[in-house]
Amino acid sequence: MGRVIAVVNQKGGVGKTTTTINLGAALAEKGHRVLLIDLDPQGNASTGLGLFPGNRTTTAYELLSEEGSLAECLAGTVYENLTIVPGSGDLAGLDAELSEDPHRGQRLRQRLAVYDGDGFDTVLIDCPPSLNILTVNAMTAADTVLVPLQCEFFALEGLTQLLSTIKRVQQRLNPRLRIEGILLTMYDKRNNLSAEVAVDVRENLGSQVYDTIIPRNVRLSEAPSHGAPVLAYDGDSTGAKAYRRLAEEMLATRAIEALEGAG
Repeated sequence: MGRVIAVVNQKGGVGKTTTTINLGAALAEKGHRVLLIDLDPQGNASTGLGLFPGNRTTTAYELLSEEGSLAECLAGTVYENLTIVPGSGDLAGLDAELSEDPHRGQRLRQRLAVYDGDGFDTVLIDCPPSLNILTVNAMTAADTVLVPLQCEFFALEGLTQLLSTIKRVQQRLNPRLRIEGILLTMYDKRNNLSAEVAVDVRENLGSQVYDTIIPRNVRLSEAPSHGAPVLAYDGDSTGAKAYRRLAEEMLATRAIEALEGAG
């Protein structure tokens, strides 16, 4: 199993699912074997990859409730090299179902650990817009956290709570967890506020913020209704180009880390 990345923000509408889908597609386009785990009960990442509710059989719910192995939950997508564990509305009740289990926050990590099928270079976990047991499972299983941050006035406010949660998970459940990067999303170059927020975020978080910025783009909004990543829907759009740049930036960072580790 390669690097496991939880895509997390407790706020909705910040481009989290869009990022998970299109970063996964951009990495797959480069030949990397990618697994996307849809932990959001809304299942939007699954729909956005062409797996509509009626076509989902064994899902992330079965995976976490231990009714199905990871191998049994895998489903193909419209993209070669991109596999998904689909989401399910049943995930919404998992918090209550697992309330008596003292190890409920470690279920996903345990399920990934025993998987002995074909490997993946990257695992991307799309989390719900809340800091519940599903998000805790994702961060406990992950090596890193990627945080999409919308270019809006209150962008940094919710981030403080999220970083505090990440620190608690580090201390109690997953000491290796770290920040993969902060991704600025929904950037509107016609709006001075977007530019001001971007400057503010970089001043506060420095090198943790990706150079790549994801713009507001109508093609990014349209693609999910067609059951495809924007890279497949309109590969020449500004949104598609931005996610390709993000994949390149991420892989370049990994290459530097590998060299530093070897040194």
